[in-house]
Parts: sequence; structure tokens; C-alpha cells
Amino acid sequence: MSKEITSRAENYSEWYNDLVLKGNLADYSAVRGCMVIKPYGFTLWENMRDVLDRKFKETGHVNAYFPLFVPKSLFEAEEKNAEGFAKECAVVTHYRLKNNPDEPGKLMVDPEAKLEEELVVRPTSEAIIWNTYKKWIQSYRDLPLLINQWANVVRWEMRTRLFLRTAEFLWQEGHTAHATRQEAIAEAEQMINVYADFAENYMALPVIKGLKSESERFAGAEETYTIEAMMQDGKALQSGTSHFLGQNFAKAFDVTFVNKENQPEYVWATSWGVSTRLIGALIMAHSDDDGLVMPPKLAPHQVVIIPFLSKNVEETNSMIEKANELKKELAKLGIRAIVDSDETKRPGFKFAEYELKGIPLRVVIGPRDLANGMVEIARRDTKEKAQFAVENLTGTIAGLLDDIQQNMFDKAKAFRDANITKVDDFETFQKLLDEKPGFLLAHWDGTAETEDKIKELTKATIRCIPLDNPQEEGKCILTGKPSKERVLFARAY
Repeated sequence: MSKEITSRAENYSEWYNDLVLKGNLADYSAVRGCMVIKPYGFTLWENMRDVLDRKFKETGHVNAYFPLFVPKSLFEAEEKNAEGFAKECAVVTHYRLKNNPDEPGKLMVDPEAKLEEELVVRPTSEAIIWNTYKKWIQSYRDLPLLINQWANVVRWEMRTRLFLRTAEFLWQEGHTAHATRQEAIAEAEQMINVYADFAENYMALPVIKGLKSESERFAGAEETYTIEAMMQDGKALQSGTSHFLGQNFAKAFDVTFVNKENQPEYVWATSWGVSTRLIGALIMAHSDDDGLVMPPKLAPHQVVIIPFLSKNVEETNSMIEKANELKKELAKLGIRAIVDSDETKRPGFKFAEYELKGIPLRVVIGPRDLANGMVEIARRDTKEKAQFAVENLTGTIAGLLDDIQQNMFDKAKAFRDANITKVDDFETFQKLLDEKPGFLLAHWDGTAETEDKIKELTKATIRCIPLDNPQEEGKCILTGKPSKERVLFARAY
């Protein structure tokens, strides 16, 4: 089965597409730029969603749902936000179809059914949410307002890629309102830390936390916090953002509250989100030429149990019974296991199939091994196979899953750290981008003009200004002007 997958060295882009399609995560749709998330891929998303949802609720947030459609007048109220998303907006102009008199059996847009005001299909929900918050917030007693929604959004992308960039995608978006600037900043920082914790401890994906440059900020934000991850081709993938919106949206929608001194004041705001793009990050950070490699904490199935099937019906039934017993025992520990007792598939085919799907552990139960009190267990991350005692097998499996989770993180971190390079001149900067893909730490003079020029010449962007950045005197790699810190450059998805 692995032979069907293009190797990373041959064509990284095709390798990625092969894994998405042949790993049964998603498929192309009849709608240009959109995708169908298949059950296996959606289970992975559900696992991600469930962990994040729990973390949001642990930090005091609640879920709600807001309309898919945003009246154009509301959308354009915050000018920077409207301008930033305008080119990606899908717009509803009519509300009815009718039979086409010139083409029997065909439909046409009814020209008489034009909307009085166009509706923007949400690319993000700040506008509709802040228009609603105006009704909900009157006093400091109504604050903070800590709301998240799980939703779909539409951004009319011209160049699409499964999970990474599609016209419609799934995500969550938090929108919070606060009484003070300090509270809102603390919220934005808290949520980027939640995302970083999720990426590292669940996705096994090391990330760099930082601030976006002014040019790369979310449209309408005063600050954008980001987590940046390195993929196996050395490119960066923005894996979560949290925005301090200041009072921009409150002023645009006239959202005020009466403070403790009985004075009117504009509220302070944040928004933050991650999307199904995280699935793309997981694939590209961990997988290999034989298929997907899933971190145990998020894998749709953590263990596949394959009983030995023979012509001896009694022996086969006994192996299947043992496999089902093990599955039940693992379920008691919260471990997600499946049993494959399909008699129509050979063991070799099954092994290749589950390797392709990235299931962390494969347990094979055979009569000879079982007679000796042993089973064979194979790890997906290292491809090691070994015999393990049946005694305390569930504990062994639990321990192996923990080890796989940690090993995947350590491997990804070692790769990332080995591919972060400090650069002090533009010639070396250009050379490394072409010859040694990865992240580059370089001085920048802080101007948008220089940032744009570097992007134009190299296709590399400032991914972030790391939060833990050491302060050091230096010179901008392009202009030679003074700089007090290095910023993180990379080519990116």
C-alpha cells in the first residue's frame, strides 16, 4: 500500500495529497475549493475539538452560535477588518430561484428576488457578534463576556489545498469583551498559551509563540499573538492566533458599558481561533513515506488488534474472543481500540492499511504466541516490533502509547531546533532559504517597507517576533539600519 504514496523527497506536495486522500481523511468535492471530510478525518477533528472545548470551558468560556450571514453594512462597520477580508468574501444577493422559461427543466436566479441588502457569508464573525454584544452589554456587571462558537466560515481562496486552505473550513472562534485593557490583553495571552499547550501536549507539535508584525496582524487588531510550527519541508505553518482588538470593534459598533464610577466606557475585546488546518499541520509534521503517523492522544484509533485467523474455526473464534476481551479492557482505561477480524483480507494487507492510517499501535494475537503467554506489538512511530507478556498487557499498551506521544514530540522538536539558524547578512539569508529550508532568525529594522521588500525578493515572511526574544543590538539584514532584536523569518503555507 505504501508504494502508492509519492515520497517526500520526490514531491512533497504530492506526498501530502496522497496521505490525505489515501489515508481516508478527506476527498475533493463537487464545489470548487471545498472538501469533504471523511469519517476518519472527522473523528480526528472531533478529538481535537473535544480537547480544546474542554480547555475553553476550564478557562471560563461558554459556547454559543451566531448567524452564518452578515449584513454588508455591519461587515463594513470596522473598516480595517472589512478591507482585510473584502477580496475573500462570498456574497448572497438573491433569495429565490425559479424555472428558466428558455431552458425547460433548468433553474435561474429570480431577478425579482433581489435582497434589499447583500449578505456576506462570514469569513469571520466579529461584525455580527459585536452587533449582538451591543444589546447584551450595559454595565460592568455584564463583563467579562467569554463566548466561543464552533462553526464553518467561508473565504473565497483562489489556490486551495485540502485542510490547509479551502474556501470553506471548520473552526472555533472565541470573542470576548472586557472592562479593562489589561484584562483583554491577559485573555489574549491566556488563549495563545492554551493553543500552544494543545499543540505541544496533544499534537506532539513544538511551536514558537510570538507577536505578528504590524503588516501581518489580523485586520482590526492592535496585537496578534501566534504559534508557528515547522513542517518537515522546513516551511512554517501558522497553527493558531489570538488577537487583542483594543476598543476598535466596540467603537465601530458603539458597545459601551457603565463602569463602577457610573461613567460610560467602551469595552475591550479579543478574538482567537484555530481551524481544521491543524489536521494539515499534524500530517506534515509527523508522517512518513509509508503513511500517516498519528499522535496517540488524538488518533481516531489508538490501537488495532488483529487476531490470527486460520482454517480451524475453534482456534479462530478463540483468537477473536481474546481480541475483543482486550478491546474491552483497554476501553476501561479510556484507550480507543478496534478489532480487525475481517477474513477477506490477508494479514500483510491489514498491516499496510493500518500503517497508512497511522494507528499508533498494532497488536497481533496468535495461538502459538498466546500459548507462550505473549503477543506481538508493533509501534507506528519507530516501526519496532517486539513480543510482550499477556500479563498486565493493558498497562504495557498504555505505557507504550505514552512513550510514542513523547517520542513524536521529541523528534519534531529536534528537527525544528536543528533547522533554526541565526543569519546576519542578506546573501546568506537568501542562500539558506533555497539550500537549507527552515526558520531564520535575523535582524529587521522594524519598517513595513523593508518587510515587504524581503518578502518580494525571497518569498519569506516574518512569522513572528518571539515572546521570549533576547534583546541584542544588531543591523537589519537588508538595510543595515539598527535593530534591537531578531525576528523569525520563513517561507510558509
